[in-house]
Amino acid sequence: MAEDYNYNSNLTLDEIVFENRNKEYGAYDLRTSHRKMLTKAFILGTVLFCIAAITPFVIMKIKQMNAKETTEVSANLIDILPEQEQIIEQPKDEPPPPPPPPKEEPKQEIIQNVVPEPVKAPKVETPPPPITKQLETTTGLINQEGVKTPTYTPPPPPPSTGTKTETVEVKPQVSETQVYTEVEQLAEFPGGINAFRSKVNSNFDTSVMSGDEGVVKSEVTFVVERDGSITDVKATGSNSTMNAEAVRTVKSIKNKWAPAKINGQAVRYRYRLPLTMQFE
Repeated sequence: MAEDYNYNSNLTLDEIVFENRNKEYGAYDLRTSHRKMLTKAFILGTVLFCIAAITPFVIMKIKQMNAKETTEVSANLIDILPEQEQIIEQPKDEPPPPPPPPKEEPKQEIIQNVVPEPVKAPKVETPPPPITKQLETTTGLINQEGVKTPTYTPPPPPPSTGTKTETVEVKPQVSETQVYTEVEQLAEFPGGINAFRSKVNSNFDTSVMSGDEGVVKSEVTFVVERDGSITDVKATGSNSTMNAEAVRTVKSIKNKWAPAKINGQAVRYRYRLPLTMQFE
């Protein structure tokens, strides 16, 4: 009888519980396959988590491998060379225009009228004739010529009142449509030319250049209108890309200038601005 209750030590807990019972019941299958299914689920979940965590890094790496290489351009704008600081370039062969002559005060001619004082005619005393001559004279009705006395002649009338001569300076006529290159008062940017250069420096897009041009020079010319606006912007130089960007940069500056003047009147004035840039 005791032998019937001896258990094999190799039996599992499930086999001991379900011994002499219906093992076809679903509970026995669930208890025997529970650990295997739990292990498989853990492994599968771990694999899916690793794939989800690694996928963004793989996509980023692929994008970096397929991305085009970017070239960095380092452009340093340098100041205008000292010999180019003079904005208005005077021709070397022609001398500078002479300064306007000083304004002379109108001359007034003074004519002094001098009236001569009348002078009495000197009294001519004729001595009486001698007695012998007196005895020869005869008295009667015959007219005899006496001694003539000088007559007084009045001086000529003075000339008319003095005339006043004035010198009137004729100023040249100023045109409203002509573009001048020489004026009495230059056009001026608010804050001075250094403020204008600073705006050109900050608005210039250096990314349009390839970066290996070195020192590039260009001269920008534009017309400062009578109302202070800028028109007819042009650029000349060896590099067409820099010329186009210089024209765009100057046009983008919307600040108005103080116009140039001749005889106190605002005129159209052509301005020249040399630019020098270094690209490394």
